[in-house]
Amino acid sequence: MPASAIKICGISTPETLAAVMAARAGFVGFNFHPASPRFVGPDQARGLARQAEGRIKRVGLFVDAKDAAISDAVGAGALDVLQLHGAESAARAAELRATFGLPVWKVISVASRADLERAETYIGAADFVLLDAKTPAGSLPGGMGLKFDWTLLRGWKAPLPWGLAGGLTPDNVAEAIARTGAPLVDTASGVESAPGVKDAGLIAAFCRAVRAP
Repeated sequence: MPASAIKICGISTPETLAAVMAARAGFVGFNFHPASPRFVGPDQARGLARQAEGRIKRVGLFVDAKDAAISDAVGAGALDVLQLHGAESAARAAELRATFGLPVWKVISVASRADLERAETYIGAADFVLLDAKTPAGSLPGGMGLKFDWTLLRGWKAPLPWGLAGGLTPDNVAEAIARTGAPLVDTASGVESAPGVKDAGLIAAFCRAVRAP
């Protein structure tokens, strides 16, 4: 089985972006949700985008954001992908894809098999679904180190290209890939020493674990 693609999300400093690129991840996530400890504003994103240009795909994470905020982030971050991590409907996903002319990844929060079936509603509206663990009501929608029961994916037929997130670390990502066959794996808190503080050593270890035979 070929190695899964890798996305490291919540990068906010030049040093940790350099570590992501040195580890040869395919995607870097810039978090534009103001409530997140990984939030980056337009000025911060602009500098990171220049550093990343031509070297790695830039994914912007949004949570039920307005068009104006997304437009500012797209311009500043020179984004390649929009990742929707809120309650965005299929119609909203399709609208944003048409408005900005960028691929849309929709996060599906998973706690049960029924949640997986929601992915079908995004056929024709999103380009990719990212399966993440459902978080408690009133908390952040992701990046909390929680994982869902991977056995829910047994027999699941993905209606769209997909990836796996939620509680992935250097210690468990190889097992996650072996058990689910995930074509892409995404981590944020799993490579941090504290909320929002990325660790270059953990980033390197995560990418090595994904590629281990």
